[in-house]
Amino acid sequence: MANITKKVSWSGRGEESTPLLNGSEEVKYNRQMSGGGVFHIGRLSTVDLDEDITPEEDPVRSKPKEIPHNEKLLSLKYESLDYDNSENQLFLEEERRMGHMSFRCLEISRWVICGLIGFLTGLIACFIDIAVEKLAGVKYHVVKDNIEKFTEVGGLSVSLILWAVLNSAFVMIGAVIVAFFEPVAAGSGIPQIKCYLNGVKVPRVVRLKTLVVKVGGVICSVAGGLAVGKEGPMIHSGAVVAAGVSQGRSTSLKRDFKIFEYFRRDTEKRDFVSAGAAAGVSAAFGAPVGGVLFSLEEGASFWNQMLTWRIFFASMISTFTLNFFLSIYHNKTGELSNPGLINFGRFDMDSVQYSLYEIPLFIIMGAIGGVLGALFNVFNYWLTIFRIRYVHRPCLQVMEAMLVAAVTATVSFAMIYFSNDCQPLETVTSEDYPLQLFCADGEYNAMATAFFNTPERSVRSLFHNPPGTYNPVTLGLFTLTYFFLACWTYGLTVSAGVFIPSLLIGAAWGRLFGILLPFMTTKKLGWADPGKYALMGAAAQLGGIVRMTLSLTVILVEATGNVTYGLPIMLVLLTAKIVGDYFIEGLYDVHIKLQSVPFLHWEAPATSHWLTAREVMSSPVTCFNRMEKVGTIVDVLSNTSTNHNGFPVIIQVAASEEPGKLCGLILRSQLIVLLKHKVFVERARSRLSQRKLQLKDFRDAYPRFPPIQSIHVSQDERECMMDLTEFMNPTPYTVPQETSLPRVFKLFRALGLRHLVVVDDENRVVGLVTRKDLARYHLGKHGLEELHLAHT
Repeated sequence: MANITKKVSWSGRGEESTPLLNGSEEVKYNRQMSGGGVFHIGRLSTVDLDEDITPEEDPVRSKPKEIPHNEKLLSLKYESLDYDNSENQLFLEEERRMGHMSFRCLEISRWVICGLIGFLTGLIACFIDIAVEKLAGVKYHVVKDNIEKFTEVGGLSVSLILWAVLNSAFVMIGAVIVAFFEPVAAGSGIPQIKCYLNGVKVPRVVRLKTLVVKVGGVICSVAGGLAVGKEGPMIHSGAVVAAGVSQGRSTSLKRDFKIFEYFRRDTEKRDFVSAGAAAGVSAAFGAPVGGVLFSLEEGASFWNQMLTWRIFFASMISTFTLNFFLSIYHNKTGELSNPGLINFGRFDMDSVQYSLYEIPLFIIMGAIGGVLGALFNVFNYWLTIFRIRYVHRPCLQVMEAMLVAAVTATVSFAMIYFSNDCQPLETVTSEDYPLQLFCADGEYNAMATAFFNTPERSVRSLFHNPPGTYNPVTLGLFTLTYFFLACWTYGLTVSAGVFIPSLLIGAAWGRLFGILLPFMTTKKLGWADPGKYALMGAAAQLGGIVRMTLSLTVILVEATGNVTYGLPIMLVLLTAKIVGDYFIEGLYDVHIKLQSVPFLHWEAPATSHWLTAREVMSSPVTCFNRMEKVGTIVDVLSNTSTNHNGFPVIIQVAASEEPGKLCGLILRSQLIVLLKHKVFVERARSRLSQRKLQLKDFRDAYPRFPPIQSIHVSQDERECMMDLTEFMNPTPYTVPQETSLPRVFKLFRALGLRHLVVVDDENRVVGLVTRKDLARYHLGKHGLEELHLAHT
């Protein structure tokens, strides 16, 4: 057997975790009775790597412990979502009762829900935009008046302190509500939504409380002058809206509107969350098509044609809603210059043409963006590891956020103060707060255009201000300082996105590239427009950091209102991705890995064909009989050392020690509902049951199923029997134990499974493949590596 560089060293795994079966040993079976008919099939073993097993690594004698963070881990705290419908008798009976019109009504309901998602997401985006504009406007006006006052009489240090205090105050509010009330609202939220759509249950990621904290946090972060953007939190906000609206109730507010009950399952909610993420992108950039492609490229793991049109509809409604209400707010009757939160402005068609001999220059810029993006990701990677290990207390996280806010204000003030780049005031096209400082009358400080502004307004000025607005020194210094500020800021315990800071960094060095081009030749280059190269640099930098290609191309084309640059932007983004991937993964994938999430990529590792299902499956497997004792079920569900979520149902051969044959699969959540309603055989015979259990009872308990500890079962009831026939899935997906890992991975990934039963030639259960069994294999520096499994 080929070697794997890492060995499983944890047992007693949670929901989906036990060590590997040794591929070189025969599988042995044993039968364990614990007051009933629970069968534990298989035995513990590990992959033989010609290494001595220490007592700490012995899977039989040790249990996972809380250990310091390590990027070579998979966390046991993440569970999986059930993206495969359980086709039990209740489900099939309901589907068969529904006629053609019923299914048509369900389809109409899906469109209505998508429309509501787009409308509410657009309203939230409008609220964020107005709140940021008001708060940032007040702050910049106060600081600007103070600077102008003390420029004449001396004592600009007071202005610096005022700027730093205002920044820190806003950021402190944003950091406190995130760190102390809802930590999952930190960051952009895109990695978490990407994991959710992949099938990972990230705790509290789509709660109403998360939405409230996310919106309030991003307003404070942007108004506080941090090097952040609003687009990532908007995507997360749209996903939370979708998850709530599609269920027709709020579990947080304990309000049930008795609508959309059919969609109360993970499969349906996943599709609506995809629509919410797309609506968030559309609201942020005014890019409906880009939102659909973003959801497809970066988010959704599962897709179909009808889903594409519904998501596009949600994106269009989101953009229209935001545009409509912002028009009312600004007292306009016509169309906004760009219907989105991030207003890049429209490029003049006559001034943005490009020549074919510029294509190599664009490719070079893509390579530069790939290198700088990889550098950004590497720095942020090590910084995030430091934060995980040492800045994990909420009070320390708030203090760090306030420190970054104060340092950002100090660095910005110093760059403006020492800058001698003065430009005529009439050249300003997109500067709302021009600072004169030490410049002559009728002039303003060009460095302030970049620093003394919200990031999206700075991007717009770099795109559209005429040639000569900035000198090369100003752009070079701004690029260097803002690069490190943005790298330090991303990962703070605040709600913040990385799109706009990346675009701003790229626009700065891209404009610098365009300014320096004429100095490289003796001829006058009339086509070297700085704004054009600022756009290419912005695309290169963002592509080098997040590694998006098709969706980002369309987003930038829609946001700038010019399709002319579709091909150059695509070439830039492809080059940036290829170059960046040579050094390190994209920023979102880096943070998913650092969170130890069992994320499944599109394909299995390339060198994993020699592994089979028998070697990667979890074993022993806890099974139930078709007719099982209630006490046995309660004991298994109450066992905190296993905490399994799926149980094969078997038919035991009489007077045989061999494992029973598979006849179905039942979930922990289903068993809890059955125990809660006391669906026992004896009660049914004595007619104590008031009514037959329906699928609605399971949907009403979704998604927060009660814990087993909250269900009271008397001693007499423990002796009762439970018939699982009607509630189990009689046709679970199975694979033979000799199936190759890539084939198992493809089946598991494509169908969105949570459990895949491994059987022998006689359909007897020998193991169970779960998400963590597949996610722990990945290609590393030394070939195929196997990650450790632990509580983190």
